[in-house]
Amino acid sequence: MSHPQVGIESTQQEDRLFAPPPEFCAKAWIQSREQYDRMYRESIDRPEEFWGKIASELKWFKTWDRVLEWKLPDAKWFVGGKTNISYNCLDAQIDAGRGDKTAILWEGEPMAQGTPPEVRHISYKQLREDVCRLANGLRKLGVKRGDRVTIYMPMVPEAAVAMLACARLGAAHSVIFGGFSSQAIVDRVEDAESSIVITADGGFRRGQVVALKNNVDEALIKTSRVKTVVVLKRTGQPINMTAGRDVWWNDVIAGQPATCDAEQMDAEDLLFVLYTSGSTGKPKGIIHTTGGYMVGTYLTSRYVFDLHDSDVFWCTADVGWITGHSYVVYGPLSNGATTVMYEGAPNYPDFSRFWSIIERHKITTFYTAPTAIRAFMRAGREFVDEHDLSSLRLLGSVGEPINPEAWIWYQQVIGHSRCPIVDTWWQTETGSIMITPLPGVTPTKPGSATLPFFGIDPAVVDRDGVEQPANAGGLLVVRKPWPAMLRGIFRDQDRYFRQYWTDVRGFYFTGDGARRDQDGYFWIMGRVDDVLNVAGHRLGTAEIESALVSHDAVAEAAVVGMPHEMKGQGVAAFVTLRSGFRPSEALKKELLEAVVKQIGAIARPDQIRFTDALPKTRSGKIMRRLLKELASGGEIRGDTTTLEDMNVIARLSTADEG
Repeated sequence: MSHPQVGIESTQQEDRLFAPPPEFCAKAWIQSREQYDRMYRESIDRPEEFWGKIASELKWFKTWDRVLEWKLPDAKWFVGGKTNISYNCLDAQIDAGRGDKTAILWEGEPMAQGTPPEVRHISYKQLREDVCRLANGLRKLGVKRGDRVTIYMPMVPEAAVAMLACARLGAAHSVIFGGFSSQAIVDRVEDAESSIVITADGGFRRGQVVALKNNVDEALIKTSRVKTVVVLKRTGQPINMTAGRDVWWNDVIAGQPATCDAEQMDAEDLLFVLYTSGSTGKPKGIIHTTGGYMVGTYLTSRYVFDLHDSDVFWCTADVGWITGHSYVVYGPLSNGATTVMYEGAPNYPDFSRFWSIIERHKITTFYTAPTAIRAFMRAGREFVDEHDLSSLRLLGSVGEPINPEAWIWYQQVIGHSRCPIVDTWWQTETGSIMITPLPGVTPTKPGSATLPFFGIDPAVVDRDGVEQPANAGGLLVVRKPWPAMLRGIFRDQDRYFRQYWTDVRGFYFTGDGARRDQDGYFWIMGRVDDVLNVAGHRLGTAEIESALVSHDAVAEAAVVGMPHEMKGQGVAAFVTLRSGFRPSEALKKELLEAVVKQIGAIARPDQIRFTDALPKTRSGKIMRRLLKELASGGEIRGDTTTLEDMNVIARLSTADEG
């Protein structure tokens, strides 16, 4: 990564402030700003004491000798300690009396007209038995401590079972998102040096079967590394089973004991490798280890989501992403919570599906992405209003900065103005949430991730590491190590150092631009790579997008740079409209005026294209790289294997320009 420029201009103004509801505060784990300040200061000034106390709340086979060893860029947490995250998610919860409590509440996608969906309630006891049977079966197949196991599955409980079984054996898992292509499987299997893949015949998505096993078969033509493929029967469609290589899941677990001792893992033993979905080049295998990751996801789940024994917690992420690792599986289960998994799409059979799930299962905590929220806004609140969402007590946002108008819609339409919103900032690399409100403490500002979590020391700096004054844009860095931080890039520690520790010497550089306001609240301005240089002004794309979405007609917007003869770089905006609005020159003019009014004439888009959809991955992330290529007048050249709908590109290529 080259040295990033700074001096990002920020003109976004947001004065609305929402205090935590008193009735929520009264029952919250952390109830006052004084309590937060005291704990935060301890976590920064005496981190070993703070994190030692937190880690002691979990189960260890051997207590650590030292809480932290830090020699930039290498951190070791709970040095000499031995534990197992599967044991903490299962055995420790059963020992605490939660054996009969629902651990995973799962709903499948298929939903025939007039019939209820497929639902499974899996208790902690049942989940441990399932995990142990699979762990024993994998051991019989030759999986041992230190191996890497590739998991490529739909959002079914067995995906979590596979992750927990690997962790129980001490084998690192490498989960590949089920929307990825066969080539993505090849790249990740080769890099992780994995000889076994756990998959399914298929999965359901928007009423269609996703042919997962076929993708694996296609991938294995290009690599000879994989010797065993374990196949779960989910959809029942015909598939090829290669003799001597492929084995059914049910045959693997048949006759296996329902008990399996958890391996005593060193705190710094590898827990998993998770590959970031980079658009070009070799995928980065982010390394997370056992002890620190376990402690980080445990504490953030407890305090950020204010988890109590009665909560039914739904994080809508796929387990193929870090959000699914941390807040579908490991964080909730290590707290003894009921975690919800849903197999399919949010708009199948229509846009009421999420709200029917909340109503049906009395979900209390709902954690989803801004892209999903904006899609719901665009579909219309009539899909929401027909459902009883009174069970909800907390809402969360994850994945990218949420624009204020989407925040307000979320708070009013979904939360009925009574649910706090935790707008969380973190990354695959950070492992757990870094900047976030605490729902019983933090007054929230729409669009701001607010304050750092315990033990996190973020700052907005220039490229020399000098902290910037209030409301000045700069580079977001983290100045101290934290337990759940990545330990490197698999088989490429030089790349790890170059990627994260050289742009701002001595600090972890997140890759994001940000500002910190006069109250100490952080405002994430998007990836520094996405900052536009317009006539010498460095503008964050997130703020321009927010200005566009503030218009009543706009459901979602994506802004990218384009070549401009006079300004060097111009502003291209791709806009999707809410139902009931149609593209027009008059509307285009209104949108331009909205940007000028909120930010200034310098940010006025040079081009607006109306489109019915934006190119996204199945996780909901907008693929801005493709938009940049389109705005620059070129054809799409990069990798599109993670794109959910290829037809979007064809429609965008002919979209109206202005």
